[in-house]
Amino acid sequence: MDALPDWPDGTVATLVTQGDAPHAIPVSLVLRAGPSEIVVGLARRREALARLGADPRAALTILAAGDHAFTAHGRAIEFEEVGHVVAVRISVERIADHNRPTYEIRDGVQWAWTDDGERKRDADVRAALRAWV
Repeated sequence: MDALPDWPDGTVATLVTQGDAPHAIPVSLVLRAGPSEIVVGLARRREALARLGADPRAALTILAAGDHAFTAHGRAIEFEEVGHVVAVRISVERIADHNRPTYEIRDGVQWAWTDDGERKRDADVRAALRAWV
């Protein structure tokens, strides 16, 4: 895989950061920012944010409908407060393609807010991240 594919808004990804031990968290604010860049929106209080500040290495796994099963390995290269989150730009150095001809991804995990206020907040932050990209 030479470039990042597109994936649906709200797709849940797993972000892995470094430190004393690997630290994995689910994230829903994950945007493709180009063929080799990803933007992740993280709450200021997230441990993953502090870890990326200390060690920029990151891996992001996405399993989305439409046969998108991959892990993007890279480094956090930019941090900026955008709306209610800190936008982290990850420069992707390598993409591990997990797709195989023997299976297909039919349904990816999708994030859906059950609270109207949080749904609006998510839409606002997602729009701010898109504008920042």
